[in-house]
Amino acid sequence: ASLSCRNEMSSYDEVDLEDMEWNPELGAFTFQCPCGDVFQITPTELRAGEEIAHCPSCSLVVTVVYEDEDLTTLIPDGF
Repeated sequence: ASLSCRNEMSSYDEVDLEDMEWNPELGAFTFQCPCGDVFQITPTELRAGEEIAHCPSCSLVVTVVYEDEDLTTLIPDGF
């Protein structure tokens, strides 16, 4: 899998948005990080075209793969 040129850091993995879990407390999609915490990306970041989910506890990031229609079907109302 190739990374897009605009990613300045190396991505740990690629994750489909639909494989991520919605966390209502965080208001973010999450995915388990090897360090034990979770990668996070918010609906606001996704709508802005962001595709990198960060782990708050370590330096790893994942590239989130999604289609525009995923944003309307996967993001809960109110977010």
